Amino acid sequence: MRAIAALLVFILCSPVFAGDTPAPDGAKVYFINLSDGDSVTSPFVVQFGLSGMGVAPAGTEKDNTGHHHIFIDRPPLGEGAEDADLLENGVFTDDNHRHFGGGQTEVMLDLPSGTHTLQLVLGDQFHVPHNPPVASDVITITVE
Repeated sequence: MRAIAALLVFILCSPVFAGDTPAPDGAKVYFINLSDGDSVTSPFVVQFGLSGMGVAPAGTEKDNTGHHHIFIDRPPLGEGAEDADLLENGVFTDDNHRHFGGGQTEVMLDLPSGTHTLQLVLGDQFHVPHNPPVASDVITITVE
């Protein structure tokens, strides 16, 4: 029993789970087809851009790669109440956090009419943001 507990402590305290997967200098994630202030009609396509790194499905252990997450209608990465947990344990899935662990580089979003914020965040093989985080600026769009 102690061996199992020790193994769990080792795994949970491992740097991989602590957001220690390095990101190369100058790596950037960005929206290809949307800009801050755009108006769209739902459903709409969101295309993800990445420079300085490669896209790989979740679970792939390869340097300088990651997969996309999109944050919807929540504070910027680092300012959300749940972000300490997110940076340690990975991005969870809910209405405000969408995963693209298959290596997808675009999505069709169907959001209700109104103003929405979007941010792209790259995650490592375990859905944990890199160190330093590779995240886009937050953009605000209006769905008509």
